[in-house]
Amino acid sequence: MLKIGHRGAKGYVAENTLASFQKALELDVDIIELDVHVSKDNIPVVIHDETVDRTTNAKGKVTNFTAKELQNLGIPALEEVFDLVENRCGINIEIKDFEATKAVLNLINHYSFDTEKIIISSFDWNVLQLCHTEKPAIHLGVLTENSIDKALSFAKKISAYSIHPYFKLLNTENVQLMHQNGFKIYPWTVNNLEDITFVKSFLVDGIITDFPDRL
Repeated sequence: MLKIGHRGAKGYVAENTLASFQKALELDVDIIELDVHVSKDNIPVVIHDETVDRTTNAKGKVTNFTAKELQNLGIPALEEVFDLVENRCGINIEIKDFEATKAVLNLINHYSFDTEKIIISSFDWNVLQLCHTEKPAIHLGVLTENSIDKALSFAKKISAYSIHPYFKLLNTENVQLMHQNGFKIYPWTVNNLEDITFVKSFLVDGIITDFPDRL
């Protein structure tokens, strides 16, 4: 079962920062999960929210800042994370904004990172549809917080690699169905020990967590 560090090692270090990804590597994660928007100058940058308000001392939409300005606020470019990781683990890129999709695919196409170690996931299934059309070989993960049935149906349509459900949606039947259809199952975000035990009982393929060392 894979250890997937949510926004790096969010339970220990500020989320989606190079320090958080370094901590995740030190905790021997198999995959780092991170969030991507696009900067004013069309560079994929690693931040969860559409604004910088919550995680920096500045205010405004991510798209109002250049990548260099965001870097000065502690928000790394996706390319910097590739440089840090150096293929030592996988990277689950959750695209938060449809407008970032082509910039992410362009970076993957021109970077030496092993594409077998990359998963692109999104709650916006239009993102995944575009990725499937533009780069059909890329691993795609279908995120859902409300319906595994709908996620499974869409995952079949785009030949996805994995399904990433909210962990409380899991039951014996739907886990079996996802596995029977050939999909990896990476539920999110599982942090307390009781929930970890619950999710492990379904024999999922990996767990997305703020505390990778608890798995």
